[in-house]
Amino acid sequence: MGNDGGSIPDRRDLVRNKPKAEQADKANQTRARWFFCALSKRPLQEPIVSCDLGKLYNKDAVIEFLLDRSSFGDGEEICRHIRSLKDVKTLSLTPNTTPKSDSLDSSIDRGMFVCPLNFKEMTGIVPFVYLSTCGCVFSQAGLKAVSSSTPPSEKGKDKAGGGEGGAQSASDGQLDICPSCSKKYNRSEDVRMLNPGPEEEERMQSAMERRRAVKGKGKKRKAVPDGAEGEQPPGKKISGSRSGSATPLTGAASRAVASSLAMEEAKRKAHMSDAVKSLYRPKDGKARKETFMTMGTFTRYA
Repeated sequence: MGNDGGSIPDRRDLVRNKPKAEQADKANQTRARWFFCALSKRPLQEPIVSCDLGKLYNKDAVIEFLLDRSSFGDGEEICRHIRSLKDVKTLSLTPNTTPKSDSLDSSIDRGMFVCPLNFKEMTGIVPFVYLSTCGCVFSQAGLKAVSSSTPPSEKGKDKAGGGEGGAQSASDGQLDICPSCSKKYNRSEDVRMLNPGPEEEERMQSAMERRRAVKGKGKKRKAVPDGAEGEQPPGKKISGSRSGSATPLTGAASRAVASSLAMEEAKRKAHMSDAVKSLYRPKDGKARKETFMTMGTFTRYA
């Protein structure tokens, strides 16, 4: 069949299989997320900030991006949700002081930072979180252990560095104290995951959009005075309140000005000559009947 002495080719010799899709190295992806800036791709150096989606950035790279949003090629794709420095939080990290020779496996990258509670290295193997109120970073397991052992704080108190979750936290009493800086936080609203998975990132994005919507409504309510809805436009109400508050002062000032003008007019007429006075009234003192030509004018009567 092949004219080579009786060899019979098989299907696998004639049809090539479709090559398998190349898969990215998960170890390199993890290392890139935990050791390099998500925006500039440079190694992480303090000060380090994180956004509401849990990504890690160098603060100078974020400032450069805000000054010129085209400074990085994929900046809009990565940081489109960052509009100002208020959208990021500076992290309070604990440096790793363990000597490098003490690591069990030299092939694993040594974490630059550790959890201050259980001293787990921040390398992506153990999930880490940060508190949006103070920026302190802990491992998820360490913070959960401390939060479960520490009872929530008193109800009704506002948490330090409060945000839109203050009213909710005061209502349900889920206020805890940060084990590092003793600031209060809401365990259901202020704990953010660092470098989350796809599902967790979608949940954090929806929570971010919800918080921004609540902030926008709060700003609108502050702009409109209480009780102004349904009565009259805000501009008219504000102008009415201002004019009402200034009415006594305006009346007193107008009366003083009117009296001073009347005194000046009397003095001026006292020193006025007869020729000038004749321009304003007849010589005989009798009022003459005005015609349509002289009505409302200051011309001398004929």
